[in-house]
Amino acid sequence: MAKISFHHSDGNVDVLDVDPGTSIMRAAVTNGVAGIVGECGGQAMCATCHVYVRPEYLDGLPEIGDDEEEMLDCTTEERDGERSRLGCQLKAGEAFDNIEVDLPASQI
Repeated sequence: MAKISFHHSDGNVDVLDVDPGTSIMRAAVTNGVAGIVGECGGQAMCATCHVYVRPEYLDGLPEIGDDEEEMLDCTTEERDGERSRLGCQLKAGEAFDNIEVDLPASQI
């Protein structure tokens, strides 16, 4: 199992244990985590799963692909350098075993 911690702007944190292969977006949507919409279902086509990866977890993440890069330019909340990622593109067991992300104030 991997662990994903979702930090909300109000200080609340949702912590989920997920199976390998589960994306940050899928974990949030499946478990009702507020702040992640996942409108396109994980195809890197909507940017409604935008997260800010905490700096200590950036090492070892896969590089941002062209589709993700393009969508990160379309997020509702401002992009934050290398911290901004699409949750659908980061999968437990592939990109991380433990990760903490901050959620933007809005996705739409």
